[in-house]
Amino acid sequence: MLAAARDLLLREGPAAVTHQRVALQAEVGRATVYRHWPRPELLLLDAMALVDLPFFREPVTPVRPWLCQQLRVLADEMALPGVAGVALAMMQGSAGSLPVEVRDRFNSTAAGRIRAALELAAADGELDTTVEAQIALALLVGPILHRTCMQADTVSDDLIDRLVDSLGAWHLDVELPNRSHSTAPARTS
Repeated sequence: MLAAARDLLLREGPAAVTHQRVALQAEVGRATVYRHWPRPELLLLDAMALVDLPFFREPVTPVRPWLCQQLRVLADEMALPGVAGVALAMMQGSAGSLPVEVRDRFNSTAAGRIRAALELAAADGELDTTVEAQIALALLVGPILHRTCMQADTVSDDLIDRLVDSLGAWHLDVELPNRSHSTAPARTS
């Protein structure tokens, strides 16, 4: 059943990992899935422990529009009740709902990917920043978690722009070597 949940997660994202979909994929009764995972977020947590973090992979230049798109996907996923429950469970990992090692692995992976994106943007002259990767991750993801989980509200594109702007001075008018430019308007801080 976990293999079925993992496959659904990889192919279709967190919203696809439901008791009904996992039962169909694993060719078992839905009651069997419920017996092992009484709550949907527990099923998703166990499936997530088996897969790579689906966010902030392979940054491209210009980095700012890529980062905004990654945050938009994250915010849209966080708006789903089951995914929000998993995020809250991850934050409470030390309380036993998720092994601390899994939470730490996700955190380390995300911070490493953000570091790579910031380094790419800095190397291309797109961003001036001194923000460390862990702080950048908190600046970007923390407000999205708060907006979706605590305020039960949507994340606007304006909020995402403000979060990305908080990382430093963006210079999208800089000519990037041998790369296509985004049609997004240039922003400087």
